[in-house]
Amino acid sequence: MLITLVKGLLVGLGASVPLGPIGVLCVQRTLGKGRKSGFVSGLGAAAADTLFATLAILVLAFVLTIFETYRIFFLIAGGIILIVIGVKIYATNPVHQIRQKNKRGNRLFNDFISVFILTISNPGAIFLILGLFAFVGLDIDRESGHLSIALALCGVVIGASLWWFTLSSIISHYHRHFRIRHLWVINRVAGAVIALLGAFSLIQGLYEGVQLLLG
Repeated sequence: MLITLVKGLLVGLGASVPLGPIGVLCVQRTLGKGRKSGFVSGLGAAAADTLFATLAILVLAFVLTIFETYRIFFLIAGGIILIVIGVKIYATNPVHQIRQKNKRGNRLFNDFISVFILTISNPGAIFLILGLFAFVGLDIDRESGHLSIALALCGVVIGASLWWFTLSSIISHYHRHFRIRHLWVINRVAGAVIALLGAFSLIQGLYEGVQLLLG
């Protein structure tokens, strides 16, 4: 069961590290309104990602038997999805994707809700989460399926929240030396890692397919 929690944590981190406009907004709020505002804004994104993860994991659980039967297909398709998403993230500059929309009067609840709505309005993130779950593998025990799903989702929450806490803390501590354009570097690294994970999944799927044909 612990491995399921860890896999969920990795998915939460993987879904949060590619920043995009959400990351820029959270960074802006951290710089302009403090660490608490940036972190709570990040929690809004984490909540939306958890909702996407819930949908993704339920879909994967529903087709688990199909997944086991067509494992090679899912590895190849998931790998291609991750490669495409990774390349897109790598080539995108998040600084140019969002305008300054912060207001000094916003409260923490508004910070949370605004980012949650902004994140949930981009359902394309579910494909990244689906690809990540397919890559790490989904362990749902037949006798304790609900517990496995709950642990995986807890892992997603922990992983995503940990990322936003770490990012907001670092930016708050080094705010004098931090520049928004540094997010581009983070995005390129995250995009490259995701694309590499996709390539690994694709190669594994192709290898298993060749072995099946030869064997």
